[in-house]
Amino acid sequence: MIRALAALIIALAGSVSAQPSLWQSAWPDTDFSKTTVEDWSEIISGGPPKDGIPALSDPDFHAVSDERGLEPREPVIALELEGATPRAYPIRYLIWHEIVNDEVAGVPVAVTFCPLCNSGLTFDRRTEVGVLEFGVSGKLRHSDMIMFDRETESWWQQAIGEAIVGELTGTRLQGLPSWMESWQSFAERNPGGLVMSEPTEHRRRYGANPYVRYDSADRPFLYSGESPPHGISPLERVVRVGDRAWPLSRLSEEDRIEEAGVVLSWSEGQASALDTQRISEGRDVGDVRVRDGTGQDLPHDVMFAFAFHAFWPEGQWMLARD
Repeated sequence: MIRALAALIIALAGSVSAQPSLWQSAWPDTDFSKTTVEDWSEIISGGPPKDGIPALSDPDFHAVSDERGLEPREPVIALELEGATPRAYPIRYLIWHEIVNDEVAGVPVAVTFCPLCNSGLTFDRRTEVGVLEFGVSGKLRHSDMIMFDRETESWWQQAIGEAIVGELTGTRLQGLPSWMESWQSFAERNPGGLVMSEPTEHRRRYGANPYVRYDSADRPFLYSGESPPHGISPLERVVRVGDRAWPLSRLSEEDRIEEAGVVLSWSEGQASALDTQRISEGRDVGDVRVRDGTGQDLPHDVMFAFAFHAFWPEGQWMLARD
């Protein structure tokens, strides 16, 4: 049923998405004449309308020691900026809201999570036109969330952090080092840290996974592009650093990989957010850290292989040591 619905949405989208003027009523302030998108049929509706998935802004936090609801294996996005108290953003909230607009040590940030690509990235919201606030457009491209800024209503591709439609087309956001890890791992490393509090302005089944068994499916939802090469499953996780991707299966076997100027490490203990009905009960996919040769954390992503291939078709697959 889900596959049939996805096929129908893609088919219907193909007949109208080549005419962005049809979106003008919902997006009156978006300049569709400026874009890097060559094929409008790549952009389709994911189902919810503009702001149908409500992004969050200025969330509340509480001390790690006061947290009582998170299970040890639940994933969080960890953000540890210099001069700031470390913060954890639980995926149990991001899976329902996808974007959190926050400010950490004077740095305006957007913490993002696209469930359909398993892409969790943090961006600096400062640009040449000022600080932006982001929302969820309801549109997808290659199954990846398209964000929008409320200042110009330009559309931004979450996986690459770049504006693809509108006044700010071509502008790139600066990625910040953050990573997905288990709540237990974050709490043990940062007993004096902060964790995002449960949003009170929305009623959601926090802790539940609305994408049950998604990461073990044969094909991604609402994706019509090519499968990745080398026989890699479309929904296998890969660690992306720049335009290189290391299969998580390789990293979990070796525990530590040092090549191409980066050091990747893996340890068990993190539940998949896209497996069982309860996020905390998902199978173990482990924690990944990515650092440079001096031990500094690097911006990276642990995303599905199909999304890496879609956005980096000429990217390098790090399948084995030379």
